[in-house]
Amino acid sequence: MPNTNFHHDVLIIGGGAAGMSLALNLAKNHNVALIMKDVSKETSTNYAQGGISAVLEDTDNFASHISDTLIAGAGICDEASVRYVVENAPEIVNWLADMGMPFTRESHEDGLGEYHLTKEGGHSHRRVIHADDATGKALQSTLSQAVKQHPNIHIANDRIAIDLITAKKLGIDDNRIYGAYILNLSSNEVETWHADVVTLATGGANKVYLYSSNPDGSTGDGIAMAWRAGCRIANMEFMQFHPTCLYHPEAKSYLITEALRGEGAFLKLPNGERFMLDIDDRAELAPRDIVARAIDDKMKRLGIDNVLLDISHRPESFIKQHFPNIDATLNKYGIDMSTGSIPVVPASHYTCGGVMTNEFGQTDIHNLYAIGETAYTGLHGANRLASNSLLECMVYAKGAAEHIEEQLKVKEAIPSLPTWDASRVTDSDEEVVVAHNWHELRQTMWNYVGIVRTNKRLQRAANRIELLQYEIDEYYGNFKVTNDLIELRNLCVVSHLIVESALQRKESRGLHYTLDYPDLDENYAKPTILQPKNSPLN
Repeated sequence: MPNTNFHHDVLIIGGGAAGMSLALNLAKNHNVALIMKDVSKETSTNYAQGGISAVLEDTDNFASHISDTLIAGAGICDEASVRYVVENAPEIVNWLADMGMPFTRESHEDGLGEYHLTKEGGHSHRRVIHADDATGKALQSTLSQAVKQHPNIHIANDRIAIDLITAKKLGIDDNRIYGAYILNLSSNEVETWHADVVTLATGGANKVYLYSSNPDGSTGDGIAMAWRAGCRIANMEFMQFHPTCLYHPEAKSYLITEALRGEGAFLKLPNGERFMLDIDDRAELAPRDIVARAIDDKMKRLGIDNVLLDISHRPESFIKQHFPNIDATLNKYGIDMSTGSIPVVPASHYTCGGVMTNEFGQTDIHNLYAIGETAYTGLHGANRLASNSLLECMVYAKGAAEHIEEQLKVKEAIPSLPTWDASRVTDSDEEVVVAHNWHELRQTMWNYVGIVRTNKRLQRAANRIELLQYEIDEYYGNFKVTNDLIELRNLCVVSHLIVESALQRKESRGLHYTLDYPDLDENYAKPTILQPKNSPLN
């Protein structure tokens, strides 16, 4: 029989930038387990193209980066969180450079010079450091190499977390975490993982929508598990849609980085007319919510399938030097961006809300942490500033690690945890139900809870999600768990949280735009917080 019972000092669920950074910060003194759904490349980190925002030049300053973040966040960022992340950014860049992160440098006749910095939407300076147009891929590779070489980090691939094991779940009158039940996708065995500390670093929930720039695993697992365990969730109405994803029948939501617009690309209608000039003074470099809404509006008004992104006015040598990966990918689809335009549409891209945490990444449950896109830290407010996401992952990983170190100085006894009980379930003979519900849920969210909302659309979505939740819970209670069933169950929870949050915010702010309340209302200049019935705060 395979071993299905494991114990580590720290269990980290999720293998992107947040999870791996935390593991590296803790592994010197502790035994760390890193749970990954798939091979490490299938993370949102790996998909990130743009870069990492940081004040790295004398012409820039922290106050400007803070101001840009607060403006993008539309009045509801936590200023202390913003300051903390911005001021720690240069140290994070140096940490990565010391590990060998291949940041792009300026080209000079006598060789490579200082780091090349680009400018993205919402930024007032060039402060986005990058590795060509595939920063996430380079970051994932750099962190992966370091993680694989560390003897104190146990990497467990091909696994998905089912649920957290808390004291309350075991009937113990205490508010703490003991571990998690994990499905081994290779053996189909449910494993029990004990840990003194558990951290959720599972990324966002963007596959809740029909069209997304994210990998298939972005199903809100950490957010859903934390909610079921009793944690508060905040700001789930603020789902960011990236304005420019490739529109092509053979492409799987391929992201076209905002850096193209930073380097001068224009958004155009099919007739070649630019339209952002009439919408915002910043034109193509307005924050993502404004650009995505503008594209969505043009597509609906004109009945067109996409708009065009055009950088062909820049020299071909410049385009190929700065965007080699995008150029190569587009060429596969017969698109040459040095001579023509790129067809683009908005797609779900980033979850600005998540599990509520304090400045150390702590949740409402003792020794349960959340970092990265899974967490709500207050950094992003109602809209994320471009290239602040990878930065947040690593800054909060460092801060959480320091706090966890203190927590582990006094270890508490972990009771014997029960193994997963599958005695009353059977193999499913109705797998089509999962596939059908999965599609219906995502179609519902895309149609009724997308870029532009109304009360009627939201209520329609709420009613359908309630019915789907009942069907999914019944199915979950009768059949053995599978990867698709676990993800569907989590997506349904997250959909409910998004809709409930959106119904509570009776204004338009940042990424939440509703035709029923099109204006800002200062009575809502605060986070939307949802508290479960089993919250330890009740």
